[in-house]
Amino acid sequence: MVTALEFPPLEVGDAGLSALARGVIGSEILKIAGEIRAMKAKGAQICNLTVGDFDPAYFPIPAELCEGTRAALAEGHTNYPPSDGVLVLREALVRFYERELGLKYPLESVLVAGGARPLLYGAYRTLIDPGDVAVYPVPSWNNNHYAYLSGAKAVEIPVSAASNFFPTADDFRPHIGSARLLLVNSPLNPTGTVISKDELRRIAELVLEENRRREAEGLRPVFLVYDQVYWMLTHGEAHHETPVSLVPEVAPYTLLLDALSKSFCATGMRVGWGFMPPAVRRRMADILGHVGAWAPKAEQVATAALLDAPDAMHAFLAGAKAKVKERLDALFAGFSTMQREGLPVDAIAPQGAIYLSARFDWIGKTIRGRTIQTNDEIRKVLLEEAGLAVVPFQAFGLREENGWFRLSVGAVSMDDIQAAFPRLRALMSG
Repeated sequence: MVTALEFPPLEVGDAGLSALARGVIGSEILKIAGEIRAMKAKGAQICNLTVGDFDPAYFPIPAELCEGTRAALAEGHTNYPPSDGVLVLREALVRFYERELGLKYPLESVLVAGGARPLLYGAYRTLIDPGDVAVYPVPSWNNNHYAYLSGAKAVEIPVSAASNFFPTADDFRPHIGSARLLLVNSPLNPTGTVISKDELRRIAELVLEENRRREAEGLRPVFLVYDQVYWMLTHGEAHHETPVSLVPEVAPYTLLLDALSKSFCATGMRVGWGFMPPAVRRRMADILGHVGAWAPKAEQVATAALLDAPDAMHAFLAGAKAKVKERLDALFAGFSTMQREGLPVDAIAPQGAIYLSARFDWIGKTIRGRTIQTNDEIRKVLLEEAGLAVVPFQAFGLREENGWFRLSVGAVSMDDIQAAFPRLRALMSG
């Protein structure tokens, strides 16, 4: 006998939840993905530039990583890993950063987790007490959500194309005296831009200066969380820097967050790592261990082998980066041509990651009978009238309705991109 179960409507069921659960905002990108799936099911042709992921049909993981994972599974690495990461991977990561970035960290600084996401959230939970100040730019990835979940007092710094979408040391300076966390991501999700070496140095020097003052007064330090998960994906003249390379004395106050996911097209393998002060690492490992946020053991073993094979690693990166850049360049060239023709669109030349920033100057204008007032209305017009799926910067904490969007190229073909421009041109010229 099967018993059919009944539940109250969602709005009624919500009443029994915690205030935290009732106030949390779900992923805006996942909501957009649902709309796209529904349209595709009806036969719509969509150029899907929304997901920050890689379609393995175009971007397979390194063969060494795939084969290494199979071998590790066959060898019996199917049990729980150490909650802070298997030793062979942590040791390989130390060698990897010394070889590739010139940074010699002690083993006690390295923490492995199930991707970079738990590490960013873990930074908030490890360093923030309710009411502590977290300062971050908008747009940026998930800081608004993690500030809410940790009870932080969020200080948002709106940034624009004028500063390459990065905050400056002068932007941080008015808040540095009360801050507990400063958060910077480069190459930046969602904009695909890269912070300048000089500005990053100034930010690191500001953190160091403030902590010297606090140390003299016996106060808790401010930490710089530097998310560099896209650092191996830079394009053109852009070059990645780290704050601790530029100002080594800031290392005791800096967390570097990174992962296998983006540079090696391995988003679903969930292997991330952080380099941080050993005391921070010890407590973050405890917190993440309690929620089981560790990376799968076989994938960790395979990652260690890949990182210790620099020739294979660099050969893979060269091919993957070329395919990413080809797509980004095609988008940028298409938008640039349309802009030269006087159409209301703008874009920033590719610098890093898998994203292009594009602006559709439609706020206050009427498009296909619709008067546009918000970025989300622009998004819907692009999707419904041109089959172009993009993500507004509002999904990354931005409040201003200014027409800026993230376009992600990891899950589209060149044919998808080329086919989208005639539809977009027809919409914008109509």
